[in-house]
Amino acid sequence: MKTLYVLRHAKSSWDHPELSDFERPLNDRGRKAAPFMGRLMAERDLVPEVIVSSPAVRAKTTARLASEAGDFGAEIRFDERIYGAGSNTLVYIVAEIDDSYSSAMIVGHNPGFEDLVAALTGESHRFPTAALAVIDLDVPNWSEVTRGTGSLRELFIPKKEMNRR
Repeated sequence: MKTLYVLRHAKSSWDHPELSDFERPLNDRGRKAAPFMGRLMAERDLVPEVIVSSPAVRAKTTARLASEAGDFGAEIRFDERIYGAGSNTLVYIVAEIDDSYSSAMIVGHNPGFEDLVAALTGESHRFPTAALAVIDLDVPNWSEVTRGTGSLRELFIPKKEMNRR
């Protein structure tokens, strides 16, 4: 059994039209939501052993802020294929994770991430910024991850979680 945490990047800023989409930073709300989600994960003992992130600024920053706030101690790796990827590519990236890890987090973008959750679990859910899906994968090895091999354990929407506190 493997556990995959799917974290969409936190809310990004549109204040700098001169920046490319890849270079867009987080806005104030995003800089609060990313560490909030990391703390939430740690509180619920949802701790990834490795993090694979899009190298886009907003995803990279989300991964770092969540990891630091959750005190994960996990290595963060960047994979350029995540930026703009569809669900097929994302499933392939997940299947490449080293089997020595029982849990991993992938950080990136919609619509690919919403489609990834649906592909793995068969469940379609709205996936706003900084949303986190916890997926249990019924496989002994990451290389066996394919469509339909997961079940959605939990889906955390930051706005809802923040309002509960």
